[in-house]
Formats: sequence, structure tokens, C-alpha cells
Amino acid sequence: MSWKIKVIVILLLLSSCIKEKKEDPTSALSDNYETSYLIEATELSDFINKSGYKILDFRKREEYDIGHIEGALSIWRTDIEDNSYKYDGMMASPAQIESLFSRLGIEINDTLVIYDDNALCDAARLWWILQNYEFTNVRLVNGGLKSWTNIGGMITSETPFYSESIFRFSSKPSMKYYVSKSEVLTAIGQKAIIIDTRSVDEYAGQTQKTGAAKAGRIPGSTHIDWADAVDLDGDSKFKSIDELNNVYKQLLDKKEDEIIVYCHSGVRSAHTAFVLTQLLGFKNVKNYDGSWTEWSHFNELQFEKDKFNND
Repeated sequence: MSWKIKVIVILLLLSSCIKEKKEDPTSALSDNYETSYLIEATELSDFINKSGYKILDFRKREEYDIGHIEGALSIWRTDIEDNSYKYDGMMASPAQIESLFSRLGIEINDTLVIYDDNALCDAARLWWILQNYEFTNVRLVNGGLKSWTNIGGMITSETPFYSESIFRFSSKPSMKYYVSKSEVLTAIGQKAIIIDTRSVDEYAGQTQKTGAAKAGRIPGSTHIDWADAVDLDGDSKFKSIDELNNVYKQLLDKKEDEIIVYCHSGVRSAHTAFVLTQLLGFKNVKNYDGSWTEWSHFNELQFEKDKFNND
């Protein structure tokens, strides 16, 4: 083989390697994640108006009315809350969800495709509730509505109509990702791993959101902001696996340990529960439903906060 032919062969091999590298970008989340619960916006069109699927727009009704994905039904946080408590934000009972889904025309065999405009923070709350009630036919749209519009997806103001159904959960709730106030209290005594997913100011006790009785944090908790897992100011998608491993590096050797996550009312922490269990493979993560809103209402429960100049 002449030297010219050898050079040509080497160049062809190099070209093939470069092409292969370009076709396998490390930033392509769908190539990194194995969970069946996450889909890309490019896949969403496959579910629009298709039998056996219901698309849920998880935003406030006024935002939904301005424009939403074709065929999407409107649902919001207040629709999945139990108002019988003296504080807001507690998860709705199975009977409440069954009544809501029946009114919306959702069938037990339907697959729910959920999106929001908050990097799936709100949508993950519904995912978490449904997991506890053993309903797993759920898909979350990576990047939410922003991803859909970024690919030129159509938006409509028309509201779809579905005949009412009789929706009933098919088995006894496992509550597999749920932890109660009393269980958190026990876990503190056992020095469990507790992660506060709120902002740093909330964690420090410098900021008190509406609904909480006081500012502060659960004793012994460590801070990891839920938003560190997403490109919140960019495409609203989850970060790559390598980036997520860096965000949660202090937990990576504890994937088998019990981990409790909480926030203000269990919404942001439900998102973190999704990240840890579905994207990073943690085996024993529980989300504290009442979170700081509930904890702060009980004066007998200890709490911590940082010291400030005006204290």
C-alpha cells in the first residue's frame, strides 16, 4: 500500500470517529437517562389527541386559557390539595384524585403526559402523588412548555372536551415516596439524611414564605436547592448526568440510605425526589408532604435558623 493510500485511509478513519462523536452529544438528556417517565418535546406530538393518552397542562388556569398544547386539560396545584388541614399544600387523598380525574374524563388505563412552565417542578408534584397511589402511567415533558415552543410546537386556546369517566385507583396505595411529620421526627433522632430543597435564604431562615408560621429549617438538614438540577434560566431541562452527579456529590455514596427531602410545601422537594430516584438511581428517597409549612405550625417541634444582625 502506497503512502498516499495510507494517508487517505487514516483520514477516513478520523472522519468516521469525529462523525460518531457528533452523533453522541453528552448534553442530549434522552441519551443519558434510562427512566421511562421522561420524554422530550419532539416526542410529544405522538400523544396529541391519541386514544389512551391525556395531556395535562399543569399551570394556573389563566395561563392555560391564554394558550396551551392542543388537547391538553387544565390542572393546578389547588386541584390536588387536601383543604381539610389548617395549613395549605397537603396532598389530596386518593378519593379526591379519583373524583378529579373522573370529571376530567381520565381513564385508569390512560397514560398521562404532563408539562408545566417551571422546569417540571409543579408537574413532578403530581407525578409524586400518583406514584404513592400506585398509578405509574405518567410521562413528564423535559423542559415543559418552553421545550414545546422552542421546537415550533403549536399553541391553542381551545379547551378539549372528554366525557366523564369512572376513575378508580387499582390497588392499595403504597405511599412509597411519602414520609409524614411523625416519621421525620423519628428520623431526626436516628440522624437520617434530610435535604432542604428550598432557596438558601429560606434555609437560613432569612426568608419566610406565605403559609409558614415562622422562618427556619428542620434540625440537622442540609441544603441543596432543587433548581440546581435544571437549567432554570435556559431551556428549563434537566442537567446532564455528570452535572447532576456533581450537584448531589455529597450523597452519591449513600444511594441505599434513607434520604428525606422537603421544601416549603412538598412541591420543589417532589422534583428532587424525581431527580434522585428516576435519574440518579437512589433507592430510598421519601418526600415530606407537609414540609416546612406543616413543621413550622407546631411550636413543640424544634427548628434551626442562622443568626442575623437584626436578631
